[in-house]
Amino acid sequence: MKNLLILLLVVTFGLKISAQEVNIIPQPVKLEVKTKELPFTIDTATVIYTNDTLANSSIAFFQNYLHQNYNFQLKTTTIPDVNRTNVINLIIAEKTSNRNEYHLTVSDKSTTISSLSDTAVFQGIQTLIQLLPTSKSASLQIPAVSIIDYPRFDYRGMHLDVSRHFFEVDFVKQYIDYLALHKMNYFHWHLTDDHGWRIEIKKYPKLTEIGAWRNGSIIGLWPGKGNANIKYQVLPTEVKITPKDAIIKTDGIKHGGYYTQEQIKDVIDYAAKRYITIIPEIEMPAHSMALLAAHPELGTEPNKKYAVAETWGMMNKYNNVLQASDTTFKFLENVLSEVMDLFPSQYLHIGGDEASKIWWKQSTVSQQIMKANGLKNESELQSYFIQRIEKFVNSKGKTIIGWNEILQGGLAPNAVVMSWQGEKGGIEAAKQNHKAIMTPENIMYFNHAQFVKEDSLTASKVSPLVDVYNYEPIPKELTPEQGKNIWGGQGCLWSEYITTPSKVQYLLFPRLDALSEILWSPKDKRNYIDFQKRLKTQFKRYDLMNITYSKRYLEN
Repeated sequence: MKNLLILLLVVTFGLKISAQEVNIIPQPVKLEVKTKELPFTIDTATVIYTNDTLANSSIAFFQNYLHQNYNFQLKTTTIPDVNRTNVINLIIAEKTSNRNEYHLTVSDKSTTISSLSDTAVFQGIQTLIQLLPTSKSASLQIPAVSIIDYPRFDYRGMHLDVSRHFFEVDFVKQYIDYLALHKMNYFHWHLTDDHGWRIEIKKYPKLTEIGAWRNGSIIGLWPGKGNANIKYQVLPTEVKITPKDAIIKTDGIKHGGYYTQEQIKDVIDYAAKRYITIIPEIEMPAHSMALLAAHPELGTEPNKKYAVAETWGMMNKYNNVLQASDTTFKFLENVLSEVMDLFPSQYLHIGGDEASKIWWKQSTVSQQIMKANGLKNESELQSYFIQRIEKFVNSKGKTIIGWNEILQGGLAPNAVVMSWQGEKGGIEAAKQNHKAIMTPENIMYFNHAQFVKEDSLTASKVSPLVDVYNYEPIPKELTPEQGKNIWGGQGCLWSEYITTPSKVQYLLFPRLDALSEILWSPKDKRNYIDFQKRLKTQFKRYDLMNITYSKRYLEN
């Protein structure tokens, strides 16, 4: 009798522990914890069964996670057996009318994830991973739950800038894994900018031979400090800049790198197996100093010796703008053809931001182009540039995305607007019945500090976790019908002050958790206090995975 009582106490205590450990981010649509039922136990005898080979990517991802973090490797089978126990079932069947919806049910005998689509089964795997314990053991107990879940927004994106600092393929893949674990489905890969051209273009090898390398980087915030001095051309007199401002101090250390087309294909395939679409960004008409270093004939000052930029900040003070000539457009069409052949994504990001109109204003050729095309001002020239590129991209069956400046002078007919200068651009695009992606700089730029007094150098603004979590992607200025044009949201990680993978992790986590919840979970499910509670379990999981994050969050 005494032994039975002890057993009951142990079981009851174990069930309470299991119930407490159900801390899922992002919060599911519907979650029921079956506190009176026994947990499911994963051990060496557990089998993974699927009724469809479409679930193979989900199986591979789960097996890899188990192997890396718990040293587990489970057997798999496609042979059905209604009497089988100790099994994880991945079922693709018409049990729901929503292809994005999955059902996850855990009992002591089995764990089952079912959906109409393999994509949703994969998202169910991410939830299953968060039911696992956050420490290693000989067996892994999963609490008994019933979950119904699906995303709020179709576009759940995260960006990585590899121009300012280059990151190797292995880390880019790891970054994609982080996105997958948080149910993100778009990776915005910022491949070109003033500071480096990172993608091989076979027709124009100079882009990587010259444009992929710079001779130094500033230290600290603009204008930087260091031992090597470089002098940039001073802008026309109507812009307030002194000769002293044009002298930039750098570290004098060569930096660079690029991805071959074979490496690009490998990363695309890797992401596809994680149900993540990669959107490449090829910047134009500004942020093109790396391109112009390789091909100065495409600039507004073709006789100038351009160089890959060694400074960041204040780039609109330097001539990084392409000439809107037929020669430039032909060049860009050739480049984009290779890019679009590589990337299966329906979408291509063409930048379009921060193009200083001064360079076109002072260029005789630019003025002739404007006159020939009946353009009243340089803003209309910007629109002409974007619309001409869009027409070409559309002819290839693709759609352009641009930063909100592409609204200047008139929005291209089929373009998607990514709103970074606050919400105004997204609101305007949505009212014009265009898709918009919300990524307002003051909240969604994760290269900003997380705290007023940050632990390391960051961009000189603050985007705290609470602000990210409380952000609502659909602006109140929109009607319900207009609000449907808000495709989703995105976090951005610009790498001026990020030189290592661990620094990427530090700035990404836990703000990625907050982002995932605002884009996935129902609006009425969001609760910051509850999120902070669930985050404590997530930190234990990050410890298990050797992910760097700010320990200051543990003080809250």
